[in-house]
Amino acid sequence: MKKYLSLVLFAHTIFAMPFAFIGFFLALSTTEYQFDWMKLAFMILCMVFARNSAMAFNRYLDRNFDAKNPRTAIRDIPAGKIPAKNALLFTITNCVLFIFTTYFINTLCFYLSPVALAVVLGYSFTKRFTPLCHLILGIGLGLAPIGAYLVVTGEFALLPIFFSLAVVCWVSGFDIIYSLQDDEFDKQEKLFSIPAWLGRKRALAVSSFLHVLSVIFVTLPMFYTTLGGFYITGVVFFILLLIYQHRLVKPDDLSKVGRAFGTTNGIASVIFAVCFLLDIYFR
Repeated sequence: MKKYLSLVLFAHTIFAMPFAFIGFFLALSTTEYQFDWMKLAFMILCMVFARNSAMAFNRYLDRNFDAKNPRTAIRDIPAGKIPAKNALLFTITNCVLFIFTTYFINTLCFYLSPVALAVVLGYSFTKRFTPLCHLILGIGLGLAPIGAYLVVTGEFALLPIFFSLAVVCWVSGFDIIYSLQDDEFDKQEKLFSIPAWLGRKRALAVSSFLHVLSVIFVTLPMFYTTLGGFYITGVVFFILLLIYQHRLVKPDDLSKVGRAFGTTNGIASVIFAVCFLLDIYFR
């Protein structure tokens, strides 16, 4: 079990899961639907199964590249901890469990489940043909707020789309920062990324721009529904942590990329979600 949790970097679930909770409780606070423990459990399971399948498939598909890259050669498949066929079987199992779980939520979620899987699995191919791969990853994680909202309501709405767009820009921005570590390797192997395409300095500028857009999208919900002091506090923390991660990374100094990518963004998502939940609880 530890090996498979390592394979999918289970701790990184902290990026999208808080925004799934935002989508779920946003639906409850802005509609007439009542809280249902089963729906919450199904939402969490869907998040886990979708992410497990996406990460395991990414590791399976990139196993040969990972073996060549000194930074990633220690990953589970190239290091021989998990056979490639087992990683593929793990992917298929989680895909089946994801679709199976959506069947018990509502019809729309069930019908859209293959689309969601196509997005989160399809990301793994994109680095082979487009530097916009970071945006595809962002879209995959950005499905979390909309998907969680649909679990409750079975209907689309504008508000969760704002949060999803915030996640798309936020994740795309910090994935660009993360990929700075492999810009030379990507060029060598003819892989695509914003840093390999534009260079480190311009890549960081693109990342900053995407994070500005993310801030705009987390601000917009305040104009469409009642959100108070706790939410504003969460937005402020979110902005400060985005600024902080950009101050950690320089084109000529990537020593703190790990802190900027993992720690800072994990804290940002949790604090923002907690502030949102406090806001609607004390409304």
